[in-house]
Parts: sequence; C-alpha cells; structure tokens
Amino acid sequence: MKEEWKIFFQLFWTFFKMGPVTFGGGYAMIPLIEKEVVEKRKWLKSEEVTDVFALSQAVPGAVAINSATFIGKRIGGIKGAIAAMLGISLPTFFIVLALGILYFFFQDNPKVEAAFLAIRASVVALIAYAAIKTGKTAITDKSTLGIMILGVPLLFVIHPIFVILLGALTGIVCRFVKRKLGYNMKLEQKNEDYKNHPDYFMGAGI
Repeated sequence: MKEEWKIFFQLFWTFFKMGPVTFGGGYAMIPLIEKEVVEKRKWLKSEEVTDVFALSQAVPGAVAINSATFIGKRIGGIKGAIAAMLGISLPTFFIVLALGILYFFFQDNPKVEAAFLAIRASVVALIAYAAIKTGKTAITDKSTLGIMILGVPLLFVIHPIFVILLGALTGIVCRFVKRKLGYNMKLEQKNEDYKNHPDYFMGAGI
C-alpha cells in the first residue's frame, strides 16, 4: 500500500511540475513528458507515449489533460489517472485564475505585450521539436511516411477527427496488406522481442 501511494504521489508531482511551464498546451508537453516519463522515471517507452498522444487527440478534451490521464491510468490504474489529472490541472487552474485577474490591470503594458509575443514564438519552437520527436517513433516505414504526407494537407481541408479516423483506417488496411504479403514478419518479431525486454514492464502495478 505504501509503494502504491508513492507511485500516486510521483504521478501527481511529475505532472504538477509540468503544468506551470508547458506554454502552448499538450503539444508543448511532449518534450517534457519524454524527459520525465520516459527518460527519468522509465515508466513508459517513447512508442507508448506517441500512442498516448494519438489517443488523446482522438477524444474530446484538452490534449494535456487527456495525455496525463491516460499515462496515469497506464501506470497506476484509476487512482493513478486521477492523481495525474489533478497534477496537470491544478497549477494551470490557479495560474489562469491569477493571470485573469492581473490581466485587467496590465493588459496595455508594453512589457507584458512583448512577453506574450516572445512566448508565442517559443511555443512554435516547442511544437516543432515535439513533432520531430514524435515523428521518430511514429514514422517507421514507407506506409507511415505516406500517411503523414497525405494527412498534413488534409488537416487544412477537413476536420481533424476525420483525418484521425482516416489515418486509423488506412493503418488497418496497410497492416492487413502487409501481413498478406508477408512484409512485416521482421517487425512482428521485433515487437515480440521488445515485449520480452525487462524494461517493458517498468509500469508494474497496473
């Protein structure tokens, strides 16, 4: 029981630290989640984090909160999901509340306007970095590269949810075709070897 509560506190504190510094929302969180959850805590693999973000964008709600909740559930069950969700939500709630009050007094201040302008530029850099990191694990062959190349332009034409559903359907079809043609036998074996690696079960207690 003591170890279980320790995991819950670690989940809460990990996401509590991310909340105040992730300007730009969920996409800007990716580098921090990679560092904290994958590299430092070793709770998940990079591929699993990529799957979490894909799932978080496919359901309603903020990407940051969805991602924290899914990761918490993966590591500590329902209680872990609640701990992670509270950790990522509370700092943002209090910061937005405080900024909302202060903004009425300082909204015309040139220094405040300059600070927000610089923050917006920094967010673009964070999102670009997150896209590169995610691409390394999401784009694994020619078919996933093709899906990405076709998916980006479609985002400017149709609603993102349809792009996600179309991508999922395309992935299923590609996998079916590959299995029929025997192209992914090595990948299947690689996945099995990966699951047998001792680090795969770092999230023990789920």
